[in-house]
Amino acid sequence: MTESILLPWEGDHGRSVAMKIAATTAKSIVQGGYGPGDLLTEVTLADSHGASRTPAREAMLQLHTWGLVRLMPKKGALVTAVSAKERRDLLDVRAMCETRAVELLADDDAGKLALLDRLYACIAAQQEALVEGDLLRFAQNDVAFHLRIIEAGGNLVVGEMLNSLGPRLARLIYQATIERPAAAAGFREEHVRLAAMIAAGDTESFGTAVRAHIDRGTSTGGVA
Repeated sequence: MTESILLPWEGDHGRSVAMKIAATTAKSIVQGGYGPGDLLTEVTLADSHGASRTPAREAMLQLHTWGLVRLMPKKGALVTAVSAKERRDLLDVRAMCETRAVELLADDDAGKLALLDRLYACIAAQQEALVEGDLLRFAQNDVAFHLRIIEAGGNLVVGEMLNSLGPRLARLIYQATIERPAAAAGFREEHVRLAAMIAAGDTESFGTAVRAHIDRGTSTGGVA
Protein backbone atom coordinates (compact mmCIF):
# COMPACT_ATOMS: atom_id res chain seq x y z
CA MET A 1 0.00 0.00 0.00
CA THR A 2 1.26 3.47 -0.87
CA GLU A 3 2.11 6.10 1.72
CA SER A 4 -0.96 7.97 2.93
CA ILE A 5 -1.78 11.30 1.37
CA LEU A 6 -2.15 13.97 4.03
CA LEU A 7 -3.69 17.41 3.82
CA PRO A 8 -1.03 20.15 3.96
CA TRP A 9 -1.72 21.19 7.55
CA GLU A 10 -1.74 17.64 8.92
CA GLY A 11 1.60 16.97 10.56
CA ASP A 12 4.90 18.76 10.22
CA HIS A 13 7.74 16.81 8.70
CA GLY A 14 10.55 19.35 8.55
CA ARG A 15 8.83 21.39 5.89
CA SER A 16 10.25 24.62 4.55
CA VAL A 17 9.04 28.01 5.76
CA ALA A 18 7.22 28.45 2.45
CA MET A 19 5.33 25.16 2.86
CA LYS A 20 4.40 26.03 6.44
CA ILE A 21 2.99 29.36 5.29
CA ALA A 22 1.13 27.64 2.44
CA ALA A 23 -0.27 24.96 4.75
CA THR A 24 -1.49 27.44 7.37
CA THR A 25 -3.04 29.67 4.72
CA ALA A 26 -4.68 26.70 2.99
CA LYS A 27 -6.30 25.67 6.26
CA SER A 28 -7.59 29.21 6.75
CA ILE A 29 -9.04 29.26 3.22
CA VAL A 30 -10.74 25.89 3.77
CA GLN A 31 -12.31 27.18 7.00
CA GLY A 32 -13.42 30.45 5.41
CA GLY A 33 -10.88 32.69 7.14
CA TYR A 34 -10.13 33.98 3.66
CA GLY A 35 -13.16 34.14 1.40
CA PRO A 36 -13.56 34.05 -2.39
CA GLY A 37 -12.15 37.21 -3.94
CA ASP A 38 -9.93 38.11 -0.98
CA LEU A 39 -6.52 39.34 -2.08
CA LEU A 40 -3.42 37.78 -0.55
CA THR A 41 -0.10 39.59 -0.93
CA GLU A 42 3.49 38.67 -0.25
CA VAL A 43 3.72 41.43 2.34
CA THR A 44 0.65 40.39 4.34
CA LEU A 45 1.57 36.71 4.29
CA ALA A 46 5.16 37.43 5.22
CA ASP A 47 4.18 39.75 8.08
CA SER A 48 1.53 37.42 9.48
CA HIS A 49 4.03 34.56 9.63
CA GLY A 50 7.11 36.51 10.68
CA ALA A 51 8.87 35.58 7.46
CA SER A 52 10.51 37.28 4.51
CA ARG A 53 8.77 37.89 1.21
CA THR A 54 10.59 35.11 -0.64
CA PRO A 55 8.93 32.18 1.20
CA ALA A 56 5.62 34.09 1.12
CA ARG A 57 5.92 34.30 -2.66
CA GLU A 58 6.69 30.58 -2.86
CA ALA A 59 3.71 29.87 -0.60
CA MET A 60 1.38 31.70 -2.98
CA LEU A 61 2.68 29.59 -5.86
CA GLN A 62 1.89 26.46 -3.85
CA LEU A 63 -1.60 27.73 -3.03
CA HIS A 64 -2.09 28.28 -6.76
CA THR A 65 -0.97 24.68 -7.43
CA TRP A 66 -3.59 23.48 -4.95
CA GLY A 67 -6.25 25.49 -6.78
CA LEU A 68 -7.09 27.69 -3.79
CA VAL A 69 -5.92 30.99 -5.30
CA ARG A 70 -5.47 32.60 -8.70
CA LEU A 71 -2.23 34.54 -9.18
CA MET A 72 -2.55 38.21 -10.14
CA PRO A 73 0.72 39.57 -11.65
CA LYS A 74 2.22 42.37 -9.54
CA LYS A 75 -0.78 42.32 -7.19
CA GLY A 76 -0.82 39.03 -5.30
CA ALA A 77 -3.30 36.18 -5.41
CA LEU A 78 -7.10 36.07 -5.29
CA VAL A 79 -8.81 33.36 -3.28
CA THR A 80 -10.89 31.30 -5.70
CA ALA A 81 -14.58 30.49 -5.40
CA VAL A 82 -15.97 26.96 -5.68
CA SER A 83 -18.22 26.76 -8.74
CA ALA A 84 -20.85 24.09 -9.34
CA LYS A 85 -18.82 22.82 -12.30
CA GLU A 86 -15.62 22.55 -10.26
CA ARG A 87 -17.52 20.65 -7.57
CA ARG A 88 -18.90 18.19 -10.09
CA ASP A 89 -15.59 17.80 -11.95
CA LEU A 90 -13.58 17.14 -8.78
CA LEU A 91 -16.02 14.58 -7.49
CA ASP A 92 -16.27 12.86 -10.88
CA VAL A 93 -12.50 12.37 -10.88
CA ARG A 94 -12.61 11.07 -7.32
CA ALA A 95 -15.42 8.63 -8.14
CA MET A 96 -13.66 7.24 -11.20
CA CYS A 97 -10.44 6.67 -9.27
CA GLU A 98 -12.25 5.03 -6.35
CA THR A 99 -14.23 2.68 -8.56
CA ARG A 100 -11.11 1.56 -10.39
CA ALA A 101 -9.24 0.98 -7.12
CA VAL A 102 -12.06 -1.18 -5.76
CA GLU A 103 -12.08 -3.21 -8.98
CA LEU A 104 -8.36 -3.87 -8.58
CA LEU A 105 -8.88 -5.02 -4.99
CA ALA A 106 -11.72 -7.40 -5.81
CA ASP A 107 -9.55 -10.54 -5.56
CA ASP A 108 -7.03 -9.19 -3.05
CA ASP A 109 -8.34 -10.28 0.34
CA ALA A 110 -5.28 -9.04 2.25
CA GLY A 111 -5.44 -5.68 0.49
CA LYS A 112 -9.14 -5.33 1.27
CA LEU A 113 -8.61 -6.12 4.95
CA ALA A 114 -5.83 -3.56 5.24
CA LEU A 115 -7.97 -0.96 3.49
CA LEU A 116 -11.01 -1.69 5.64
CA ASP A 117 -8.99 -1.14 8.82
CA ARG A 118 -8.11 2.31 7.56
CA LEU A 119 -11.64 3.10 6.39
CA TYR A 120 -13.23 2.14 9.70
CA ALA A 121 -10.67 4.34 11.48
CA CYS A 122 -11.80 7.26 9.30
CA ILE A 123 -15.46 6.49 10.01
CA ALA A 124 -14.80 6.35 13.77
CA ALA A 125 -12.94 9.66 13.61
CA GLN A 126 -15.86 11.21 11.73
CA GLN A 127 -18.24 10.09 14.46
CA GLU A 128 -15.99 11.59 17.14
CA ALA A 129 -15.81 14.83 15.16
CA LEU A 130 -19.61 14.97 14.93
CA VAL A 131 -19.96 14.50 18.68
CA GLU A 132 -17.38 17.23 19.30
CA GLY A 133 -18.82 19.56 16.65
CA ASP A 134 -15.44 19.70 14.91
CA LEU A 135 -16.44 20.05 11.27
CA LEU A 136 -12.89 20.58 10.02
CA ARG A 137 -11.86 17.24 11.53
CA PHE A 138 -14.98 15.71 10.01
CA ALA A 139 -14.02 17.07 6.59
CA GLN A 140 -10.41 15.89 6.94
CA ASN A 141 -11.56 12.35 7.67
CA ASP A 142 -14.11 12.48 4.88
CA VAL A 143 -11.27 13.31 2.48
CA ALA A 144 -9.13 10.60 4.08
CA PHE A 145 -11.86 7.96 3.63
CA HIS A 146 -12.02 8.48 -0.11
CA LEU A 147 -8.29 8.95 -0.62
CA ARG A 148 -7.49 5.75 1.30
CA ILE A 149 -9.65 3.85 -1.19
CA ILE A 150 -7.86 5.42 -4.14
CA GLU A 151 -4.42 4.82 -2.62
CA ALA A 152 -5.26 1.14 -2.21
CA GLY A 153 -5.36 0.85 -6.00
CA GLY A 154 -1.59 1.39 -6.00
CA ASN A 155 -1.48 3.84 -8.92
CA LEU A 156 1.33 6.28 -8.05
CA VAL A 157 0.41 8.75 -10.79
CA VAL A 158 -3.14 8.96 -9.48
CA GLY A 159 -1.77 9.34 -5.96
CA GLU A 160 0.33 12.32 -7.00
CA MET A 161 -2.68 13.93 -8.67
CA LEU A 162 -4.91 13.42 -5.64
CA ASN A 163 -2.24 14.84 -3.37
CA SER A 164 -2.56 18.19 -5.16
CA LEU A 165 -6.37 18.03 -5.14
CA GLY A 166 -6.69 17.25 -1.43
CA PRO A 167 -7.07 20.86 -0.22
CA ARG A 168 -9.77 21.56 -2.80
CA LEU A 169 -11.68 18.45 -1.78
CA ALA A 170 -11.39 19.43 1.88
CA ARG A 171 -12.80 22.87 1.10
CA LEU A 172 -15.78 21.33 -0.73
CA ILE A 173 -16.60 19.00 2.14
CA TYR A 174 -16.09 21.58 4.88
CA GLN A 175 -18.36 24.07 3.09
CA ALA A 176 -21.01 21.38 2.65
CA THR A 177 -21.01 20.45 6.33
CA ILE A 178 -21.06 24.09 7.44
CA GLU A 179 -24.03 24.79 5.16
CA ARG A 180 -25.82 21.54 6.01
CA PRO A 181 -24.59 20.26 9.40
CA ALA A 182 -27.45 17.77 9.67
CA ALA A 183 -26.31 16.07 6.45
CA ALA A 184 -22.89 15.17 7.89
CA ALA A 185 -24.22 12.16 9.80
CA GLY A 186 -25.77 10.90 6.58
CA PHE A 187 -22.46 11.19 4.76
CA ARG A 188 -20.85 9.07 7.48
CA GLU A 189 -23.55 6.40 7.28
CA GLU A 190 -23.06 6.19 3.53
CA HIS A 191 -19.36 5.62 4.16
CA VAL A 192 -20.31 2.65 6.36
CA ARG A 193 -22.31 1.19 3.46
CA LEU A 194 -19.52 1.80 0.95
CA ALA A 195 -17.05 0.02 3.24
CA ALA A 196 -19.43 -2.94 3.50
CA MET A 197 -19.56 -3.23 -0.30
CA ILE A 198 -15.76 -3.25 -0.45
CA ALA A 199 -15.68 -5.98 2.20
CA ALA A 200 -18.14 -8.05 0.14
CA GLY A 201 -16.15 -7.53 -3.05
CA ASP A 202 -19.27 -6.10 -4.69
CA THR A 203 -17.59 -3.79 -7.18
CA GLU A 204 -20.69 -3.22 -9.29
CA SER A 205 -22.80 -2.07 -6.36
CA PHE A 206 -19.89 0.05 -5.09
CA GLY A 207 -19.64 1.89 -8.42
CA THR A 208 -23.37 2.61 -8.40
CA ALA A 209 -23.39 3.61 -4.74
CA VAL A 210 -20.42 5.95 -4.95
CA ARG A 211 -22.11 7.80 -7.83
CA ALA A 212 -25.33 8.03 -5.83
CA HIS A 213 -23.30 9.21 -2.81
CA ILE A 214 -22.03 12.13 -4.90
CA ASP A 215 -25.37 12.84 -6.57
CA ARG A 216 -27.19 13.16 -3.27
CA GLY A 217 -24.63 15.66 -2.08
CA THR A 218 -24.34 17.77 -5.22
CA SER A 219 -28.10 17.90 -5.85
CA THR A 220 -28.41 20.38 -2.99
CA GLY A 221 -25.03 22.03 -3.32
CA GLY A 222 -23.18 19.78 -0.91
CA VAL A 223 -20.67 16.99 -1.25
CA ALA A 224 -19.92 13.77 0.52
